[in-house]
Amino acid sequence: MTPPFQAFERIPRLHRDIVITEKLDGTNAVVHIDDSGTVVTAGSRSRWITPDNDNYGFARWVEENKQELLKLGPGYHYGEWWGAGIQRRYGLKEKRWSLFNTARWSDPAVRPACCHVVPLLYDGPLLGLGDPVKDCLASLWCSGSVAAPGFMQPEGIVVFHKASNHLYKVTLPDDGHKKAKGAPT
Repeated sequence: MTPPFQAFERIPRLHRDIVITEKLDGTNAVVHIDDSGTVVTAGSRSRWITPDNDNYGFARWVEENKQELLKLGPGYHYGEWWGAGIQRRYGLKEKRWSLFNTARWSDPAVRPACCHVVPLLYDGPLLGLGDPVKDCLASLWCSGSVAAPGFMQPEGIVVFHKASNHLYKVTLPDDGHKKAKGAPT
């Protein structure tokens, strides 16, 4: 019997546009809005959560901001829940939810007022004049977080390669070490 044919995947070109955003050190969070646009569900990186079985208070925050979050529209909306009491804390007295999709949500006039967006550091060619990855890392290292000005220990960057539709992260100060659970930041 002949096995089903599996085509080799197309290989995207490396020298295409990228988007670089600041990587925030919090906890991954998702808001899902059903197709009717009326049911809002909160989630973490790996599970659905509720105010009774929460993740750093995100489900409670979603419940409290439901009407505003409905403006996101149907679908999955991913972001980082960060700030007071979560990971690096960033010197904040409150928690914030920052959406990842900068192309859709960078304009404050179109996103819900309760939402932030991860800082867009660069949008352009991967290769050209200079090295945008190194430039963005150097800027964060020298000037600190863009998301929380004055915070001098930013986590790093996320690079979205448009042609491959893949995300890559680079962390500061040493990208070579895995983040260990309970390790000091």
